[in-house]
Amino acid sequence: MTVDLNSDLGEGFGAYRMGDDAAMLEVVTSANIACGFHAGDPSIMRRTCALAVEKGVRIGAHIGYRDLPGFGRRALAVPAAELRDETLYQIGSLDAFARAAGDRVRYVKPHGALYHAAAADRTLADAIVAALREFDSRLALLGPAATEMEHAARAAGTPFLGEGFADRAYTPDGLLAPRTLPGAVLHADEAVAQALSIARTGKALTLDGGTVAVSAASICVHGDTPAAVHMAHRIRTALEEDGIPLQAFT
Repeated sequence: MTVDLNSDLGEGFGAYRMGDDAAMLEVVTSANIACGFHAGDPSIMRRTCALAVEKGVRIGAHIGYRDLPGFGRRALAVPAAELRDETLYQIGSLDAFARAAGDRVRYVKPHGALYHAAAADRTLADAIVAALREFDSRLALLGPAATEMEHAARAAGTPFLGEGFADRAYTPDGLLAPRTLPGAVLHADEAVAQALSIARTGKALTLDGGTVAVSAASICVHGDTPAAVHMAHRIRTALEEDGIPLQAFT
């Protein structure tokens, strides 16, 4: 059994920087690179794609709502047809830089508010999947398993990979706990234990101290989590020492 380790990268904009992308790319096997809507700009996209290819890390399009001021974490009422166009636009933009670096976009992962909205709303999930298939039918969709995202992908014949989060607690119904709640963002020791639990048993921690089933082919460590690179190193080491090899899913 293998597992993929991913992180959200390229999330600066202009003079603003977030996280140590170069260091994180030494650890992860897949990189969800911002496409300019919730974060990122052309120069950051080019640089992050080039670094990913240099390190042998797979490139994914981290699509989001067009919401730079809110970092894509605000729920927006975007019509499905518009979301389809915006998804296609973002994939194409990142793919241009991926190809300039010598590779291509391999998968798509929604960001923030769009991630949660598409997991719950089949119409939005269908719009995202339609854009994936228009661009390249080989593209996979990365998201929470057993949600409308998986249902839409399976119905369309699009490859789907479930995702678990090492550094976030879950609600008892299997959703990510809102960041505003105490204990929602896990510390390094907790994140290492959670990554091992997801990989070994398919279970993650809940805010009430219980566990919930999380089916995941890929485990995420957020690039903007405090000490994210150190945390990712510890998670990778713990997985490998437990006999769980890391390998990109695309």
